[in-house]
Amino acid sequence: MTSSDAVRVRTAPLRTPSDLGENAVKDISAALTGVLVDAFALYLKTKNFHWHMSGPHFRDYHLLLDDQGDQIFAITDDVAERCRKIGGTTLRSIGQIAREQRIPDNDAAYVTPEDMLAELAQDNRTFASLLRAAHAVCEEHNDYASTSLIENWLDEAERRTWFLFEASRTTA
Repeated sequence: MTSSDAVRVRTAPLRTPSDLGENAVKDISAALTGVLVDAFALYLKTKNFHWHMSGPHFRDYHLLLDDQGDQIFAITDDVAERCRKIGGTTLRSIGQIAREQRIPDNDAAYVTPEDMLAELAQDNRTFASLLRAAHAVCEEHNDYASTSLIENWLDEAERRTWFLFEASRTTA
């Protein structure tokens, strides 16, 4: 390998070989990057509420949100690496998250525990819907590995929604 060949290798685009077509890689990477952006937004919001929880059910809610935050954060590396495995690129900065997130922030100085749980339940429902949309893109391009991963993440999002819903119910 000549020195010019070595430079070309170092400066070559990030293009992992894949049997998926160029359009498939572009579409799937965009869909998965959207999932990644929203996973980080949902993770940080969940941790925000975890850190700022108060009230008589503090311990239970604090632990619930800690577990849920860990679960959300755990998918982030898998999402990003899936983009790279198929030859695409993904999220690069906090700024990109801020520009592209579909899960809204909550910067309020105080949120009641009931409102925290209800808001996170809605956000997880939204996240599940976004996962379904990404699944459809991956399915369209026969990317079974991505659809399989998304199905597991969708099940986790639905479970989080269920737990948040049940934890926020009041007795009749």
